[in-house]
Amino acid sequence: MNRTFVMGDIHGAFRALKQCLERASFDYETDRLIALGDVCDGWPETKECVDELMKIKSLIFILGNHDMIMLDWMETGMMAESWFVHGGEATCNSYADAIPRSHIDFIKRAKLYHVENNKLFVHAGILTDRSLEQQGPSVFLWDRTLATSATDFYNQGISKPITKFDEIYIGHTPIASPCPLKCCEVWMMDTGAGWYGPLSMMNINTKEFFISDPVTTLYPGITGRTRKN
Repeated sequence: MNRTFVMGDIHGAFRALKQCLERASFDYETDRLIALGDVCDGWPETKECVDELMKIKSLIFILGNHDMIMLDWMETGMMAESWFVHGGEATCNSYADAIPRSHIDFIKRAKLYHVENNKLFVHAGILTDRSLEQQGPSVFLWDRTLATSATDFYNQGISKPITKFDEIYIGHTPIASPCPLKCCEVWMMDTGAGWYGPLSMMNINTKEFFISDPVTTLYPGITGRTRKN
């Protein structure tokens, strides 16, 4: 049976990406992966990460805030200092030889969000008081209102729905948990692979986790991103 997985922010951690796929016995021809964005910035192998994702026949790639900034650099050559020090330096080094046109096209094809079977997949979150059509990239790529509300309810022991969706999967906001965390109907998928934690992937039907080693152990002596953003 074909399986569908969702994955949190990768942040250039190719070794963690490979571990997750291998531990799930992921089939590049028949299984499907929904990646929640931020493939770049942090660890040193962004180019390898994009190459690997492009091998997956059934891939849905959601645009992350770091991906958007990287794309601007790829297309214009302009580099914001804030991006460079928040993980962009590793991305630049990864593409030191050349930026393949296929990688630019890959990021340009990314979706702002994906909806299926009343499940929403988005990088950062949404505003719950308006329709998706009334929102825009700044919300989908940056806003943490949903993450904050869901985790606040979770910490209070409240599990009531806060949106119209049965399930929502988000990255962007790292959690101090060794595996994805369900807060109300919101699955928090960023387990800190850009910083200190592992990369996490989950079968959306069985809710089985496939988790890498902590990324710091996969890249000893190398520092990931320098600050949360």
